[in-house]
Amino acid sequence: MKSTLNLLLTVSLALSGAGLAQTAPNVPTQAAPTTAAPANAAQLAAEARDLTNRARTTYPAGSASIDQPLWKQAADRAEAAVSAAPNNPDVLRLRAQIYTEVGFWKQAESSWRAYFAVAPVAAGQNEARAAGNVQYNLGYAAYTRGQSAQAAAYFKACLTLDPQSVPCATWAARTALESGDYALAQNLYTQALSLAPTDKTLNYFAQVARNASTYGPAATQAFSRAYASLDAGRRAEALAGFQEAARSAPNFPEAQREAGRLALEAGDTGAALSAYQALAALPGATDSDRYNLGLAQEGQQYGLRAVQTFRTAYGKYSAGDKAGAEAGFLQATTASANYGKAWAWLGRVRYEAKNYAGAAEAYGRAVALDPGDKTSAYFLKLAQQGK
Repeated sequence: MKSTLNLLLTVSLALSGAGLAQTAPNVPTQAAPTTAAPANAAQLAAEARDLTNRARTTYPAGSASIDQPLWKQAADRAEAAVSAAPNNPDVLRLRAQIYTEVGFWKQAESSWRAYFAVAPVAAGQNEARAAGNVQYNLGYAAYTRGQSAQAAAYFKACLTLDPQSVPCATWAARTALESGDYALAQNLYTQALSLAPTDKTLNYFAQVARNASTYGPAATQAFSRAYASLDAGRRAEALAGFQEAARSAPNFPEAQREAGRLALEAGDTGAALSAYQALAALPGATDSDRYNLGLAQEGQQYGLRAVQTFRTAYGKYSAGDKAGAEAGFLQATTASANYGKAWAWLGRVRYEAKNYAGAAEAYGRAVALDPGDKTSAYFLKLAQQGK
């Protein structure tokens, strides 16, 4: 296992290429200390540790960067210590830890590789887990650049270093799913779920992986990428991705559902209606899907804001908040003067409050908009009679 860790780090280092983007400018591998340096590695390492501690207390938590002077000086001292004692595992580990903490991932990767060459460790040990975190970050960066093969190699290396890493298992499964290796994806999702059985996203994608062969690689990849965009808060990009997945595989319910949901959030009732109509025709459509289909249909006719306001008001009415319901129904009619159902319910809540004049006004508008509304016509007469 120890030799495997070194081999995987070597392979991922070769895959990454010399031009891979960094989180900060390159740090020379044999930088001179910023001041006159002590002659031995122990003193240099002690200075690096002191600078590291000062950096942690000086800068805000979570902001560590190689561009910050104290971190840069700590890295310089660690590099000098390694130059003075290139086979000393303590200074090699110190350098790797510093680069890992500041998120200088390529330097961290090569530093852990150098450390493991002189001090092999077993998978899951603290140093291996730290190196696995480096591989994860390199993999995620490659994924966001669209370099799926490199990303998969990094995630695989991460899992070898840290088999208990949920992020690495998750993203190894995701890259396998997108590449069309559905059997591997299912195995990796099973592994990830063994580590985090209640994770909703993992359970969701495990189901997608089981059905992926039905949808095909183009739709599956578009869906997975759209979900990543959604996680990153890029909602318009996510909507376009889910719509692409749905076009590639109209029988893909998750793609139709996500496209419909995001379209409703964006106020695009036409796109939402298209997605929910397709979804309603598929096996497994839910009551929630049918509810949203109705929302999209009414939104097309009366405006989404008016319909959403009406439905919120109806919820208040059902909960016994009659005053809140009346205000909401009135607001819905203001948003869409042709919304007969909103006028009818405004009449009802006013009638129940014995506000007969107000009820007659509202019922009158409802009947004018829909002369076939017999219930509103009946209560209009009662309200006009004040009984």
